[in-house]
Amino acid sequence: MTKYTFKPNDFKAFTIDGLDARMEALNERVRPQLNELGAYFTQFLETTTGETFYPHVAKHARRSVNPPKDTWVAFATNNRGYKMLPHFQIGLFEDQLFVMYGVMHEAKDKAQRVDVFTEQFETLKNLPKDYSVSLDHMSQEKTYIHEMSDEDLNKAITRVKQVKKGEFFVARTLTPQSEQLKSDKSFLHFLEETFEQLLKFYR
Repeated sequence: MTKYTFKPNDFKAFTIDGLDARMEALNERVRPQLNELGAYFTQFLETTTGETFYPHVAKHARRSVNPPKDTWVAFATNNRGYKMLPHFQIGLFEDQLFVMYGVMHEAKDKAQRVDVFTEQFETLKNLPKDYSVSLDHMSQEKTYIHEMSDEDLNKAITRVKQVKKGEFFVARTLTPQSEQLKSDKSFLHFLEETFEQLLKFYR
């Protein structure tokens, strides 16, 4: 019995039509693991940083018609919310599991917050080849960092400062069939390894 990981069938919850039916499937197949991951990585982040973190599992409570196309647990140092702070996320779309850290468009002082990626530019460029950049947390689309020029990266960081909806996340993804999702042990190893890289940009 696995506690933390997701099976290919869990991702198929996003193919179910209708808000109520999809939410029921997500609550049954996906939310239990998100809650467990929330507890595990809250402790992991506290141990690593010495700060108190809080998990925020997506409730999708404001939805009345459209079923969610992704779901997640976010980690931040504020108990009341995470969007206003740089934060970590573990989540799922139909075709990917994602782990990421960055600045959402609702973040306070986001122009200053995103500067960490400029200050740590060499670290950003030299991340392993399976790390990517997401410019919109609501989109599945991500671009591998090793495929981006210095100019591309700088433009993406600057965009956060100039565009109201601008966001910047460093991400790592898995497909539903990935080997790392076959057991809790391999999944937690993947996540811890990812968090250690993402923590280079946390301050």
